[in-house]
Amino acid sequence: MKNSVRATSSATSPQQADRTDPDVLLLRIDGRRPISAESVSAVNGVCDAAEDDTARTRVVVVEVSGSPEGQRPEGLTVAMVSKWERALRRLERLPAPTVAVVDGDCGGTALDALLATDYRIAAGAVRLVVPVDGGATWPGMALYRLAQRGAGASAIRRAVLFGTPVELAEALELQLLDEVAADRAGAHTLAATRAGAVSGSELAIRRQLLDDAVTTGFDEALGVHLAACDRALRRAAVGVAS
Repeated sequence: MKNSVRATSSATSPQQADRTDPDVLLLRIDGRRPISAESVSAVNGVCDAAEDDTARTRVVVVEVSGSPEGQRPEGLTVAMVSKWERALRRLERLPAPTVAVVDGDCGGTALDALLATDYRIAAGAVRLVVPVDGGATWPGMALYRLAQRGAGASAIRRAVLFGTPVELAEALELQLLDEVAADRAGAHTLAATRAGAVSGSELAIRRQLLDDAVTTGFDEALGVHLAACDRALRRAAVGVAS
């Protein structure tokens, strides 16, 4: 059994996992802060908690805001970046719905986490920012995820090549954001309702089928989808029998 994430109220911690609601796991990411062991631990912690009880319907809400200010601090290594990217990939594959609530400018680690979620809600005015440092944008996996969602879109090309912020209207049009709430409280209410009642391995399978459909031909995909259908039928039969 993995360790549970402990709730925390520390205002000084920029990245934290919170478990004050038994049905909601809350992860906060402050994009002003660089990639660090703390941010990696926070993401892995909420993943541990979500994976502890897959039979329970639970929503992971990821609060993101802030963008890097000034030059990147010294000491960041490729090894630490790799740990961060792997933690985000784990978040992206969780057997639980993940919903982001974003407020204000969103860049750096906040943008990374935002793009790794299933559903994204803006709480008011939002801009997505690819940080520029040393005369170039940061080439992390946020660029990969942006390109997956519209490499030919001019707003994404400007963001990736020049660091031009993606404005709220553009982000909605490109489906980088799904909807807008009046404030953060409203966004959290929407997050609880939008996730639905699907969770566990079945959610992870549907997510993978959706992602693979972009690059997989029909004949190649058919067998995987039939296997998923067979699994669904077997689950239904067990439910009827019980």
